[in-house]
Amino acid sequence: MPVARGPQMNARSAILVGVTGIMIAVVLGGGVLFLANQSENVELQLGDTDFDAGQIGRISEEIDDRGPILYSDVAGRSRDIILQHLGDDPEAGWFAFDARPIGAARDCFFEWNSDVDRFDLVLADGSDADCAGVTMDERGNLSTGELIQTYPVTIDDDNNVRVDINANSGDE
Repeated sequence: MPVARGPQMNARSAILVGVTGIMIAVVLGGGVLFLANQSENVELQLGDTDFDAGQIGRISEEIDDRGPILYSDVAGRSRDIILQHLGDDPEAGWFAFDARPIGAARDCFFEWNSDVDRFDLVLADGSDADCAGVTMDERGNLSTGELIQTYPVTIDDDNNVRVDINANSGDE
């Protein structure tokens, strides 16, 4: 049984298709270049500019029940933060600060000690060996008098707690 041949393209059709494709590519490339030259400032913005910690009611209840929340930086940039809420008003009394003093190793971080209402600097394994014995009060004041990185906390229109983790750094 003979096999039927499919449609054949002659040289004229092939050239026409090729020239049309080149013309479309030139027009699209020219359009991209035109649009690229319209603005002098190119701003890349990848990801959120702040951290959404969740709904105020849920987060404030969690902090009231278990203490301040440690959020680990899953991107590995060592920007672990602690979110704290003080007072009865869920829309006020929010604090966010680094989970460790400036220069401390990543495996040293502050842990809430409810017995004495303060943060103690401990190792990830729960011990306090090799950590400087620094403590911090509930508002982020270090016992050494040094400063810790703090972050502005706001409540958005959807009642989410938002921490501006980029407020004090232009390069991150």
